[in-house]
Amino acid sequence: MTSEARVTRWDLFVWLALAATGLAFTWLAVRFASPLGTDAAPFLGTYRSNVGPASLVAPAVAATVLTVAARGWWDRAPWPIVLLTGYLAGLMWTFALAVVNGERGLYGPANHPGEPPGPALVLRWIHRAGVTDPLAVGLLLTAVGALVVPLVLAAVRNGCGDLEARRYLPVVALAPYAIWMAASLDALVAVLVAAMVTAGAWASDHRRTGPKAGLGAVTAGLLLGVAAMFSFAVPWMGFSLVCLYFARRRAALNFFTGLGALVPVGVAQLLGFRWVDGLLAAQRERPVIWWGVISLLVLLLAAGPALVASLRKMRNTPGWPYLIGSGAAILSTVLAGLARGGVEHAWLTFFPWLTVAATAPARQAGPPVPGPLLLVGAGAATSIVIRAILVPAS
Repeated sequence: MTSEARVTRWDLFVWLALAATGLAFTWLAVRFASPLGTDAAPFLGTYRSNVGPASLVAPAVAATVLTVAARGWWDRAPWPIVLLTGYLAGLMWTFALAVVNGERGLYGPANHPGEPPGPALVLRWIHRAGVTDPLAVGLLLTAVGALVVPLVLAAVRNGCGDLEARRYLPVVALAPYAIWMAASLDALVAVLVAAMVTAGAWASDHRRTGPKAGLGAVTAGLLLGVAAMFSFAVPWMGFSLVCLYFARRRAALNFFTGLGALVPVGVAQLLGFRWVDGLLAAQRERPVIWWGVISLLVLLLAAGPALVASLRKMRNTPGWPYLIGSGAAILSTVLAGLARGGVEHAWLTFFPWLTVAATAPARQAGPPVPGPLLLVGAGAATSIVIRAILVPAS
């Protein structure tokens, strides 16, 4: 067994140990804490056997993706084909996990309670476009949400390298958090943020100068401002671009990105929505300490075992700004008391960026390492098990 294989097995062991500890803590929270504000933890819903013929689809998709990755096909394929197949793999994985619950797993939201105005506007526009059937809305949102995969791959390629991005494909395509991507408006937020990071990475590339770089930075800011209309934690992801611009010595781009971000926020304020007031209204009366720890357990399960490898090798990747931004966003929501249930949806924006170092070299500037397929497979298996016992709340 190679040293890389031994380290990968250790990463899996650490993840399993942390997950077991977190689940034990969750059991204590449900049994002894004051009311947690939901009927089950750490996931909203009820638990019972949820196995049927449709349960075979997800293992088939996972096996196909892992086989293709193991044979190195994505290492050799043209980049546009990598992006296309990555999108299809992510879409099929999300779809396969959703159909375990039949059509119900793909039903779009009839409404989206919450303080930001973005979700309500999107649903209104979808309905005005003539898409009113809940299943059709759900399918549309699922198809759009799968764009996270190629967008993240593009940003990882720009920030970390071509081979690292190709070997990252199965990590992001078979991510456990795909359980919550189907028919989700939060997945739309993840797409906006992924597009924002990709635009910032494109603008700060050394090959981009002058008006092109400025336009790319403004575009990144506009996307960040729009995404902030959906989630109050999203602005912290802008820290990824601050770090990226700093690392690439393109500090001037911060001005253009900041300027772009202010436009949607300013327009919303003119229309009567005050972002800061909405943030204060987002506070909920739930026990902060219990939910802070439970939310981190959700993070551990949703990101999968690749999270451990990514954190271990964070110093070895030029993509560290992506991890810093997502980590800052998650830490801020926990410390601010906003992580009080439902983070499996609210943190969909941040999950893809937490595992980007999973394909980093074992040491800084070292030779490439194989994709962490053992960790990907374990994460996929966890998703399948969760979907087999979790029934979404009515």
